[in-house]
Order: sequence, then C-alpha cells, then structure tokens
Amino acid sequence: MLDLLRPNAVDANTFDLAVIGAGSAGFSAAITAAEDGARVALIGYGTIGGTCVNVGCVPSKAMIRAVETLHSAKSADRFNGVEATARVTDWAAMVAQKQALVDDLRAAKYVDVLPNYEGVTYIEGQASFANDGSLRVGDRAIRAPKVVIATGSAQHIPDIPGLDGINWLDSTSALEQAQLPKSLMVMGGGYIGVEIAQIFSRAGVDVTIVTRRGLLPEAEPEVSDSLTKAFADEGIKVLDGLAYDRFEKSGDGVTLHAAHNGVAARIEAEKLLLATGRVPNTGSLALDIAGIETNERGGIIIDPQMRSTRDGVYATGDVTGTDQFVYMAAYGAKLAAKNAMNGNTLSYDNSIMPAVVFSDPQVASVGLTEAQAKSSGYEVVTSVLGLEHVPRALAARDTRGLIKLIADKGSKKILGAHIIAPEGADSIQTAAMALKIGMTYDDLGAMIFPYLTTVEGLKLAAQTFEKDVSKLSCCAG
Repeated sequence: MLDLLRPNAVDANTFDLAVIGAGSAGFSAAITAAEDGARVALIGYGTIGGTCVNVGCVPSKAMIRAVETLHSAKSADRFNGVEATARVTDWAAMVAQKQALVDDLRAAKYVDVLPNYEGVTYIEGQASFANDGSLRVGDRAIRAPKVVIATGSAQHIPDIPGLDGINWLDSTSALEQAQLPKSLMVMGGGYIGVEIAQIFSRAGVDVTIVTRRGLLPEAEPEVSDSLTKAFADEGIKVLDGLAYDRFEKSGDGVTLHAAHNGVAARIEAEKLLLATGRVPNTGSLALDIAGIETNERGGIIIDPQMRSTRDGVYATGDVTGTDQFVYMAAYGAKLAAKNAMNGNTLSYDNSIMPAVVFSDPQVASVGLTEAQAKSSGYEVVTSVLGLEHVPRALAARDTRGLIKLIADKGSKKILGAHIIAPEGADSIQTAAMALKIGMTYDDLGAMIFPYLTTVEGLKLAAQTFEKDVSKLSCCAG
C-alpha cells in the first residue's frame, strides 16, 4: 500500500505539498499553500494554464463576442430607420486575434505569476503515483506528505459505430480552424455545444445540433424551450430525441444515421463537432497504486474537505467529475490546500453556485430547480416572467427569454433563480446574494432596483408571485 512520506530533509525533490496539474485549480492550490509558507511542487503536463485560458473560457468567449457584432448588424432592422450590415472577411484573422489574447493571458496570469512565489517550484512532466510513496515525474521521484490532484478533464468520445473513421472536431480544434466549413453538425446540447454552435452559425455556417435530450437538459424546461426557439429563429436546426445508429464518411463530409422520434433520419454536414461532455484526466496517475477510488464516471471521489479515499491526497476541479466551472475548481483548490496544510477544517459548499452559459440569450442560474426543490421536500411555488414585461428588454426591442424564481410556499424563501436573457449573466450574482442571505420574494420585490436594467427583472419576477406586474406602472413597488 502506498505510504506518502513526510520529508525528513530539504532537497530538490522533497516538498511539503505536491500539486499535480498546472491549470487554474493547480495554481490556486500552489499559491494558497505557498502563501502559508509551504514548499510546493507544481507539476504541469502540456501547455501551462490548463483548459480555461488555453482552450476553454477565454477563446470561446472571445469568438462569441466577435460574432455578436455580426448578429447585431443582422438584427438592426428591429429599430425603425436603422440599417446595418456586417460579414466575415477573414476568419483566419479572427482566429489569430483570439489566439493572441490566449497567449497574452497565459503569460500574464500563469507564466509570469510563478516568479512571484519563491515557495513554488514548477516541474514539467506527467506525474504518477509510485509504490515507494513518491510521485514519478520522468526520472524524478517527488516526495511530499500531501498531494492535490488537479489534472482537469478531456473530451468524452461516445461509442458510436463509424466514429473512429471520422476526422471530427472538438471545441479546441473547432476554434483553431483557419477556414469556415459550409455546414457543421454539433453532437451534444450542453453548454459547450450551444456556445460553439452559435459562434459558427453567426459566422455564416449552416449548423445542426443533434442531441438525445435537447438543449441544456439540466436547465429548467422553460429555459431550454426558450433557448431552442431563439436558436430556431436564428436558423440553427435542433434535432433532439435522437437515437444514434452509426456514422459514415460521405465524400468530403460526414453522415449520421439515427432515429428521430422513432423515424429513420440521415443528417449530413461537412464537419462534425463532438460536444458530448468531458471526462476526468486520471488515466496516467496510477490511482490504483495509491488506493484512490473513482466514481462510475471516472471522477476522483472526495469528501466535503476535498479529501480523496487516500489519506493525504486531495482532489479538486474537473478531475472530480463535478461542478466543471473554472471558478469552482479554483475555489475547491484553495480549500484543498488550506486543509492539507492546516488540518481539514474547511468544507466545500456549492449550494449557491452561479452558473452561466454564454449563448445569446445568455442562460444563468443559481440554487435549486423546481424539480430539485420538490425532491428536497419543499412545497414549491414558482414565478415565471417573460421579458416582454421587463422595460429594458422592451427598449432594446429584444424580449427573448424569461426569468423563473423558485420559492418555498410557507416561508416565501427564494430557493432558486433561472434567467435566460440577452444580458442575463450579469444579473445572476444579485440572485445569488439574495439566496445567500435567505431573502424571501417579498424582500426581493421590495428592494430598489435601477430602472431600465435587466436585473430589474428579478424584482418584477419576485412581485409576480402575488401580483400581475402588467397592471403596475413603471417603477411601481
């Protein structure tokens, strides 16, 4: 059985803490421990900075913003007397600009940060647990009594016949394409699928999303339906309820054979993008040697203190298979490092975790869904407010979306908030604060909100529990 040894001498391979993974979570753990005076080995494999800055949040959001200008011009005629046009003249230049931003942020937020922490030693290589209690990194044996695993996740590849003969894209390679395809099939309706699908559609690509369960299947059904309608209005085809049969290469393109609501269907496109979820990066770690258990999805099992099933070994972020958001990975990493150094006194709490999908309209949520609240034993009441009742949306001539609030009937305490709106992401933290302090919908509805803002919709949605807001004057409380 593995025995993680305490260092009995200070040398180049002996540390107080070893952190495996040099992404956002790894840096958070390493910096936190170093600030507490620990000697830290930060072990990175591949491009420093991890998923978010290199191939995830930063590049996708940069491209989302770029194509937003195209949509704004296309929809300018919703204002009388306004005409505008915009088009992609050089897709490769857009991709290059995105990559320049990624390179700059990787340097500023990762590479250039390391010299500020003398207690952190960066070691490049693939780490694995060894029988003698060390971590093997190339020909080095790294010894530390405490370890934090933060190795992230990778693209999940579904087991569909014929897929191995297709030169498919993932979200990384898709945003590295120097040329736009004429058509794109996106497999998967989760947040990665909808964001990438909309980028390419707005750039002029004929996009079809194929999915078993619809768009954002974990979201409130009203939100999922609203996003599906918005996508249809933009020309993005959504085929849900599919049962996949096989792929085949057809000329320069790809064909998916499937059953759509029981009827045989043949879907063709020039390119295929897989957005079928992500799986924890654990294959190279030799977790069996360390006695570290994983769940049925391959994620490292942890307790609220971030501890794995092996004493002294912690895990955080995507490698646990839960809460796959960069800010939750960094939050968990900080807790893991502090617990490793100071006695396991801190607990992970995701009960008020805001989540955002950067589609347009944006989708944002915090707290419980209606189904979750009911399954938790609450007697639930809900409020659903269409954006046609929000003055900001009316002034913008863009009423796509809605706000849904979940509350406990007896106490009126707000249990969850779910927003789909063109500017919805910037409103969700207000709802998170309301949940944090235990506000009722009466409390939220009585608060003063600035007029002609999207966030004012939260006040109106709170009032909708017991009032018909269509009968209120502007700013009426």
